Amino acid sequence: MDSSLTVIVLVILGGMGLIVGSFLNVVIYRVPLGLSIVSPGSACPSCHAPISPRDNIPVLSWLLLRARCRSCGAHISARYPLVEAATALLWVALGWWAIGETIDPVLPLLLVIASAGVALTMIDIDHHRLPDAIVLPLYPVTVVGLAFAGLVSHSWPLASTAIGAGVWLLLIGGLWLLTGGRGMGFGDVKLAPVLGATLGWIGVGAALVGLLAAFVLGGLVGIVLLASGRAGRKAKLPFGPFLLIGALVGLFIGAGLWDSYVASLGL
Repeated sequence: MDSSLTVIVLVILGGMGLIVGSFLNVVIYRVPLGLSIVSPGSACPSCHAPISPRDNIPVLSWLLLRARCRSCGAHISARYPLVEAATALLWVALGWWAIGETIDPVLPLLLVIASAGVALTMIDIDHHRLPDAIVLPLYPVTVVGLAFAGLVSHSWPLASTAIGAGVWLLLIGGLWLLTGGRGMGFGDVKLAPVLGATLGWIGVGAALVGLLAAFVLGGLVGIVLLASGRAGRKAKLPFGPFLLIGALVGLFIGAGLWDSYVASLGL
């Protein structure tokens, strides 16, 4: 794809990511509480005054308001613009990955899963759970997204997709069974096949490296928290974020790492 067109596409993706990130802030707050994500409209959590459209521009409004509510002056957490910015960066990064001579048709699915992943990460950190309201809809979305990618690309890597989903489910589900749910939550088990299948569509190497990365990252963070005294041996560490970050690692560098590993074995 022409470089100027690539820049235009990435800018559009970044802008759309900001808008989606603003919506994800609503999802992150309301879904764990069982509240509607449609109504009522956004309001200040302190004074409950409705937020006007001019004060709801992603990132920019937070900066212009100097992190204060226009109505009551209460502090607005930096978490809101950070979620918006992180989502935008993810959309740009995924667009960059998908753009070659054409745009990889799996991109729409990746954008949906990444956006859901931002919400799931924050909810898991806050509440130590991955809500079914977000995880379960990803199953039909993944089927439709992969079917769309197959129809457009005329490529159907179903074997590697099944391997990816199976390996992620067997390992995460097996650990959940072996530890009686103490090692990780059942939400992690339900999320695993979605991530494994999507990475498997891209390649077995992406799926395997992504899963390994999740455990390596989780282990390293756990060690750091223990060594620093910020967590005890019995403390529960939300594993969903590591599954999602590991999936990103598998997506971006998994295939290359796997090919290098296989080549080093002379296979």
